[in-house]
Amino acid sequence: MSVFEIVMLICFGSSWPFSIYRVWRTKCATGKSIVFLVLIVIGYLAGITHKLTHPGAFDYVIFLYVLNAVMVGVDLLLCIKYLRVPLAAGVPSE
Repeated sequence: MSVFEIVMLICFGSSWPFSIYRVWRTKCATGKSIVFLVLIVIGYLAGITHKLTHPGAFDYVIFLYVLNAVMVGVDLLLCIKYLRVPLAAGVPSE
């Protein structure tokens, strides 16, 4: 188990609740990139896959990967839902 991997996951993971809260509260995802969020989810899924498939790689850090992937997934779903809101109101999204 790498301390640096844990620190990286905690640092990245600490930002997602703020992002989720902002989109949920404002119901606006303007300025957010769905492509970026999808790439982040793919990265977390790659980390999970590595932990599950490589001998000796499985450890409790996998739970941080799963937690982060779930949070990014929630953020992604909120963005997909609310990116359409400005379009429905006649205001083009950026």
